[in-house]
Amino acid sequence: MKSSAGVIKYSSGGRFEKLGAYSRALRVGPFVYIAGTTAIEPSGLLHAPNDTHAQTLYIFKRIDEALSQVGAGLQHVVRTRAFLTDITKAGEFARAHGEVFEGIDPVSSGVEAGLTLPGMMIEIEVDALVHDGNGNIDYG
Repeated sequence: MKSSAGVIKYSSGGRFEKLGAYSRALRVGPFVYIAGTTAIEPSGLLHAPNDTHAQTLYIFKRIDEALSQVGAGLQHVVRTRAFLTDITKAGEFARAHGEVFEGIDPVSSGVEAGLTLPGMMIEIEVDALVHDGNGNIDYG
């Protein structure tokens, strides 16, 4: 994690982060952006090939970890974007999204897209706004 003048950057060590010069998570004041995240495990293997629901839950776990590295949590998520290799599996994404975000209810969208590995069903990115329980913004 790197921090300077209200900006906090977090790298998870993903193979493309250094090559592409991007952060997994970036917090600028109260705004947090999480890069597109897939179900690649630390071992380099794909988690639950061809299983959109399981990959979605795994990805949200990774996203929660990235959020925590920049002083945020799932309760701060205001938008999720899902890129699915098969849009007919959107219901599996929606079910997992509901399990994770019930009561938080961020806005969400999903589109069909090609992804990099066979069996990789979904990539997710999120935006968050750090605030307290009353909606007051934390300019951290």
